[in-house]
Amino acid sequence: MRKVKPVKLKDLTFDGKKIYIQSMLNTPSYDIEGSVRQAKRLEEAGCDIIRAAIPDEKALELIPAIKKEVSVPLVADIHFDYRLALKSAELGIDKIRINPGNIGSQDRVRAVADICRRKNIPIRIGVNSGSLEREILAKYGTPTAEALVESALGHASLLEQCDFDNIVISIKSSDVKTMIEAYRLLAQKCNYPLHLGVTEAGTARMGLIKSAVGIGSLLCDGIGETIRVSLTADPVEEVYAAKDILKAVGKGSGVKLVSCPTCGRTRIDLISLAQKVEAAIKDLDKDITVAVMGCAVNGPGEAREADIGIAGGDGCAVLFKKGEVIRKIPEDKILEELIAEIKAVGND
Repeated sequence: MRKVKPVKLKDLTFDGKKIYIQSMLNTPSYDIEGSVRQAKRLEEAGCDIIRAAIPDEKALELIPAIKKEVSVPLVADIHFDYRLALKSAELGIDKIRINPGNIGSQDRVRAVADICRRKNIPIRIGVNSGSLEREILAKYGTPTAEALVESALGHASLLEQCDFDNIVISIKSSDVKTMIEAYRLLAQKCNYPLHLGVTEAGTARMGLIKSAVGIGSLLCDGIGETIRVSLTADPVEEVYAAKDILKAVGKGSGVKLVSCPTCGRTRIDLISLAQKVEAAIKDLDKDITVAVMGCAVNGPGEAREADIGIAGGDGCAVLFKKGEVIRKIPEDKILEELIAEIKAVGND
C-alpha cells in the first residue's frame, strides 16, 4: 500500500484510509444565493468537499456565505491572481487550489505559502493537460504522463522552497490512459495525497464511463485519497457517480446492487424493477448486497452471496437470503416487499 504523508482538511484526514468525494459548484460565481443552495444540495447528497471558483473579488463573497450554511470543507479554486488566495485565506477558506508557478514571482508564492501555513490551510496543486508550461510542452511535444508529472513536481518544489509541504496534487487528463499512467508515475515519485479525476470527461453517460475506468483503476492500485467525477451535468450527479465507483471497487459504503441482464427465461419486468430498487436504495446507509435476478438459474444460485434478493418466476418471484429461499411474492408486490425486507436488515 502506498505510504501517504497525511494532510488534514478541517476534520478530514488524507492518509489513504478513506477516500473522500469532491464536487464543484457550477452556478455563476456572482450568484451567491444560488451557490449556497447548490452547496447545501451537495452536502445533503453526501459530498465531502466542495470547490468553488474564485475568479474575482466579487466571488470572495461566496466564502462566508457558504461556510455559514454548509459544514463540509470549502476549497477556493484560484488561477493567476495570488491576492485572491490571500483574501480567501483571510475569509476562512479551508483549502486553496492554485498552481504556484502561475502566480508570478517567488515572493508571491511565499506570501500564499506563509498565510496558508499560519492558518493550516492545505494547497492543492492542480495540473491538467491544458495547463502545462510552454517549456514542458516543448520538451515532450504533447501532454504526456511524464510531462504532467514534471509540471506537478515543479509546482510542488516552489512551495517546498517556502518550507510548505501541506500539499495535495492532482494531474488530470481528458485521455483516460494518460491519466492512469500519470498518476501511477506520480505515486512512485512523491508521497503527497493525490486527488483523482478525468478532466473534461463529458456528459453524464460517457463521463461516468471514463471516470469509472480511470479513477477505478487507480483506486484498485491503492492510489488516491480524494476523487471527483467531472460531468457536464448537475454536480449532485457527480457525487452519486463517485459513490457508485467507490462501491464498485469495494471502498464505499451503502447498499450494493447486483442484477442480471435478463434473457429469454425472464417472466417479470425485471429491467423496470431493478431501476426502481436502485432508486429506492441509493441513500440507504446499510453495508449489504441486494440481488435482483430474472430467474431461478441466476437467482439463489449465482447470487447466493447476496444478503437479500429476489429471483423472478412466472408472474411472481422468490425472496431469498444468502441463497436460501424464504417465500414467494406475487409480481405486483415484489418491489414493496423487497424494499421492506432491505430496510428491516439489521433492525432486529
